[in-house]
Parts: sequence; structure tokens; C-alpha cells
Amino acid sequence: MPVEARITVIIPAYNAQETIASAIEAVMAQAYAGSVELVVVDDGSTDQTKDVVARYPEVRLIRQENTGPAGARNRGAREAGGEFLFFTDADCCPQRGWLAGMMQGFDRPDIAVVSGSYGIANPHAWLARIIHAEIIYRHRTLMPQYPRFFGSYNFAVRRAVFEAAGGFNAGYRQASGEDNDLSYRIAAGGGRILFLPDVRVDHYHQESLRRYLREQFRHGFWRAKMYGEHPRMMGGDGYTFWKDAVEVPWTLAHGPLVFFWPWLSVVGGTLLVFEFIFGIIIFKSIILAVLAGAVMWLRAFARSAGFVAGGMTLMSNRFLSVKKV
Repeated sequence: MPVEARITVIIPAYNAQETIASAIEAVMAQAYAGSVELVVVDDGSTDQTKDVVARYPEVRLIRQENTGPAGARNRGAREAGGEFLFFTDADCCPQRGWLAGMMQGFDRPDIAVVSGSYGIANPHAWLARIIHAEIIYRHRTLMPQYPRFFGSYNFAVRRAVFEAAGGFNAGYRQASGEDNDLSYRIAAGGGRILFLPDVRVDHYHQESLRRYLREQFRHGFWRAKMYGEHPRMMGGDGYTFWKDAVEVPWTLAHGPLVFFWPWLSVVGGTLLVFEFIFGIIIFKSIILAVLAGAVMWLRAFARSAGFVAGGMTLMSNRFLSVKKV
């Protein structure tokens, strides 16, 4: 790939005043000799995000009303000048070899998308370390070289491929499911995805357990829409696997009881043991496994509750649309 190949890096940002400067500086510090355009899409922030970005005259700032991260990325792509579109998030700091490493993946003309992995930007936080360790386990153990999924926090795509797929589905109003959806559509259209686990962006993982569980509820909610549109992916996509699929019926087996008194449920208890075992597989340490197992157990309930809420919303919307017809 010639070094002259033009790249546009697109970062969607919403109330990102705490981290956007680090993300920008990490992109500007890349060890890459070619031409790079950096676009930040301020998606209706109510904090000082735009003022922070304005400190960097090299950055092209686009401001718009809030549409969600999918819509913000689409806006950046529409106004980008690059042949290759790179995406990362406002709470990520690409490592110095990010651009060069990803571009090497495009040496082969059959590669439509190149995706990478995570580093950790806040290793001081115990929850962040647990979250990160599980992600790396999945990336190292489960993700094939050519998966059916890429994460929006770290991927690059040929502009022609992105446009042919129609970009992100802006119907995913929150940060969950929109990258799966685009991945599946590109793969279904014959686009090959290359996964490079050593090409990373350092991410600020969640440090608050309450916020993390709320985030997982949101993931469950939007997965109902995603699996409604891509039912064949329920069995796994290279990152998710059978464990993720069985947790939902496992937690729902006792109906409302499992949400209000999960510690009284046999199902909840067996799931807790299962999560501890999985924690041992990841950490190979009893102490960390107990802590991680408890987090994954709580997460299973949060995701399941979100999935039920999302499914009910989906069915309600479909019923109303049929009724209107």
C-alpha cells in the first residue's frame, strides 16, 4: 500500500470533554508518513467538548444535533476526504503504530475491513482490569483471523465498502449493536474482515459498577433489535459465543423471581458457580475469579433485563406499525 493513500480518522464525541484531547493527541502522534485527515463529530454535546477540540486547529470539527454515535459516524464519513475511513471513539487513545499497522492489512485487495483490539488506559481501576482481561481473553482465544464482527472503537474500512453497505444504521440510537449490524451486513455482502489483535487503542473502561451494569442493560436492550434483524448471529460471531447465548434463558428461567430475589433461585446460584469457573479460566487466580465471577453474574441479569425490555419494545413497535396499516 503506498504511503500516499489518504486516510480520514473519524471520532464521534458526545460530552467527551474529559477524554477527547487525549484521543486527538494520540492520533496526531501516529508513526505514519502518509496524509491523514482527522474529523471529530460533536454529536450535540452539552459540555465543553467543542471548546477542547477547538484548541487543535489541525482537527476538522463538525457539530450537529444529537443523532447517536451511528449517525455521528455517518456524518463524518459523508464529509471525509479519505479513501480509507478509520474509526475510534472519544474515550480511546490509539497506540502509536495504529495507522501503520491497520494499513498493512489492506495490502491484500480482498480485505474490506481491518479491525484491532484494546489496550487499557486506566489499569488502576479494579473493574476496568476485569473488563479488559475478559475482552483480551475473547480476542486471543475466540476471535478468528477473519471474524464476522468488528468493534466501532477500532476499525478501518475502504470507503467504497462503507458506502456500498449504506454506513451505520442510525436506528441504533445508542452505542450498542450498530457495529455488529454493520459488520454482519458487510460480511453478508462478501466483504472480508481481518482481525489484528496487536493493533490496539487504549480504552478507558468503566470504573463504576453501577454505570457498568446500566451500560450492560443498554447492550441487552439493543441486542433485541440486532438479533431481530440478524437472527443467524445469535449463536455467536467470533467475539460472542455460546456462553452469551445461554445466559439470557438461564437468568429468565424462574421468571420475575430471578430479577427480584436472584440469590434465592437455584438457577441464579448455578449461574454464579458457572461465572466463577469462567473467571478462573480467564484469570487463573481464585481471588480474581471470585471478583470477576460476581461481576459477570450481575452483568448477566442486567443484560437479560435489557434484552427483555428491548424485545417488548420491538414487539410493541411492530404491533403499532401493523395496526396503522
